[in-house]
Amino acid sequence: MNKYLLSSLCLLAINNHACAEALTLPTGTITAPLVDDETVRLDTPTTAGSRLNLTALETPASVESLSGAQVRARGDRSVQDAVSRSTGISRTGTPGDGGTSLSARGFTGQSSVMQLFDGNRMYTGMGTGTFPVDTWSVERVDVLRGPASVLYGEGATGAVVNVIPKKPFAGEIENHLRLGYGSYDSQQQAFDSGGSLTDTLSYRLNLNRLRSNGWIDRGDAASDFISAALRWQATDDLAFTLAHDYGDQKPMNYFGTPLINGRFKHSLRDKNYNVSNDQQHYNDQWTRLTSDWQISDNVSSSNELYYLKAQRRWQNAENYNFDRDTQQLSRSGYFGIGHTQEQLGDRQTFTFKHSLFGLDSQTVTGVDYNRIRFQLESNSPFNDVLPNGQALDLYHPQPGQFESSNPYRGQFQSTTKQMSVFAENRTKLSERWSLVTGVRRDYVHIDRTDLTNDSRSDKTLTGNNWKAGLVFALTPDTSFYGQLATSTDGVGGLISLSPGQQQYDLASARQSEIGMKQLFWDQRGEFTLAAYRIVKKKLLTDDPSNPTLKQQVGQQSSKGLEASLDLQLPHAWQLQANAAIVKAKYDDFEEMLGGVPVSRNGNRPVDVPRRTANLWLSKALSDELQAGAGVRYVDARYADMANRNELPSYTVVDATLSWKALRDTTLGLQVNNLFDRQYAQSQYNDGQQWILGEPRSFFVTADYTF
Repeated sequence: MNKYLLSSLCLLAINNHACAEALTLPTGTITAPLVDDETVRLDTPTTAGSRLNLTALETPASVESLSGAQVRARGDRSVQDAVSRSTGISRTGTPGDGGTSLSARGFTGQSSVMQLFDGNRMYTGMGTGTFPVDTWSVERVDVLRGPASVLYGEGATGAVVNVIPKKPFAGEIENHLRLGYGSYDSQQQAFDSGGSLTDTLSYRLNLNRLRSNGWIDRGDAASDFISAALRWQATDDLAFTLAHDYGDQKPMNYFGTPLINGRFKHSLRDKNYNVSNDQQHYNDQWTRLTSDWQISDNVSSSNELYYLKAQRRWQNAENYNFDRDTQQLSRSGYFGIGHTQEQLGDRQTFTFKHSLFGLDSQTVTGVDYNRIRFQLESNSPFNDVLPNGQALDLYHPQPGQFESSNPYRGQFQSTTKQMSVFAENRTKLSERWSLVTGVRRDYVHIDRTDLTNDSRSDKTLTGNNWKAGLVFALTPDTSFYGQLATSTDGVGGLISLSPGQQQYDLASARQSEIGMKQLFWDQRGEFTLAAYRIVKKKLLTDDPSNPTLKQQVGQQSSKGLEASLDLQLPHAWQLQANAAIVKAKYDDFEEMLGGVPVSRNGNRPVDVPRRTANLWLSKALSDELQAGAGVRYVDARYADMANRNELPSYTVVDATLSWKALRDTTLGLQVNNLFDRQYAQSQYNDGQQWILGEPRSFFVTADYTF
């Protein structure tokens, strides 16, 4: 593979362009009307896996796409709900990470499963991501599984999820209004409008308002989202797009249901053990100016200047522990935390179509720069007023007030400067063979000021990544591929690294993958198959010689199989199914317990299921009536590194029904968790609290287009 990488580097030198690119995907112009295309096939160009606008058949990696119409038709209210129906991905979110954490290929959390919005990365402070708010404004969700740091930078070992919002389009103005109501007094008012204002000016506007009383006591939730974009086609070859997205969320403030004597009690499902003056509030604002310039037939340029501001606030009593000896539930962990973050960045890319040694070739190069300012406020060191916790009635918990022995104050602020250079190339070696390669260099410098003692620290981190993949097109509809790729992950969120964490290097990972993709049955069916192995090194483990220190010598690995199938069956039936199996383990890892190092070698990492599977079956009962049902399966997961506390597996069934009552009016019914399964979607407090999935609920919608 090294000679292929050298060929790509030589190509860059011949063209006399600097290697470059960003932590993000390029954003192409999508000119689709309000009625989304519900099918994204293997021969559809996507943003996943490459910036060269390749189809899934042309990409030597596991990629998958979900259209916005498909996501909304299934009743998925969040991007994480939608993505967890794709192959091998499961939800692990808690309030502490904004509820957005995912698990993929044996790796979990924001530091290993990267999530982008319109190709842009928000650097997460202390592992917290909160955007986008909902799925109303989603045009498509693209997923790339496996290491992808060569494309997007550190923090992309398990997978990358790119959410593409709805875009301006040319044509007559179209409007879409939705009203919805459902269980727990859930309400929705949404609006989507787009089209041409003049021959050169088009727009897109999306508004969404959600309210709910929640399915636990005092579980009120609210969110508001605004997405607006204006596109100016200055000339035939030059276009500018100005976009702004605003989200404000107050989700249901739920830190889980406590286990009683190590067991889950069904009667506690709707209890809320938090304080009465709790807070969980996220506010995010994105502004982007994009220019797309077709310089010539063979050269194009794209630039995106963006600004992000995010504010987050928590104030909760988060830990609920049951004492087996006293048979008493106690509440502790009074945490008050606030994040303020500003990110200013710019990305410039150039794409060239050319020949290399007489072969058709395409190269993208670019550079990306970000400056992120982050400040943390909290009541650290988080000492409770009652050292042993506050006793609670198990079935009638008194709300009480937030109380802490420590004041809420500024803890630290940091300024992080990031720059990346990147190059990616695809060369057609023959009619059937193609080679896709990439190289990347990341540079990050972090300056940190401790606001409690005015001390300062800084750290410079660098990362080098590469990929090389071969694709063999057996037929125009069938391809085989193999790829080697590397990635780097931080020991924590880069912009919030503590002085102790700053001494460590980035963890590194390498993946080998082979697979097959095929369209068949006159393109009414498609399937994918992939096998992979990932080894991640430089994990933080406890130092046996000094319990107060850590050392960076650990190793974690995973290997697995993934398969997906999509069929357009006779009599208007449609089937989508996928399944994944992963064997993940700690190869070299020690946990310090009571000053004694305990080996966790061979144990499965926390929150990683061995098997996942999804199925969705739909049918057009008539021209006006459509029905669908889906099954989601997630295997058992461990909540601790010792593999003693286990979350049981679960199977959940959802169903939908839509009726086009009038030419411009459609009524819909969504039923989630049809059989009212009680299950743990994720866990908190080392598995002592289960974050339960939503009980059976319904939601009725009325959609009107005009």
